[in-house]
Amino acid sequence: MIKLAELKKGIVVTNDYNLNKVCEVRNVPVLNINDLANSVKQIVIPGEEMVVTVIKEGKEQNQGVAYLEDGTMVVVEGGRKLISKTLPVVVTSVLQTSAGRMIFARPE
Repeated sequence: MIKLAELKKGIVVTNDYNLNKVCEVRNVPVLNINDLANSVKQIVIPGEEMVVTVIKEGKEQNQGVAYLEDGTMVVVEGGRKLISKTLPVVVTSVLQTSAGRMIFARPE
């Protein structure tokens, strides 16, 4: 695929991290779909308020989980007892992982 892109002066479109890096090393133009998706996601900062609907239990005790429209997971402290409720929350921290972004929040 990389060789074909070189020969045809094309661009490789991928969501594969390793393929992306190989293209960069070989100076082949590459568009990473994950980077594109991350660039259009809503930016949130600690202290910001938002309204979410808690839809399920979190992994840790007493957590609830909600999702933003773009699919970003919001972990709500004390949210286990708030499942199926829509409520205002305050962002406490944001964590970027290889799988995407996670937002941690507490009920307002």
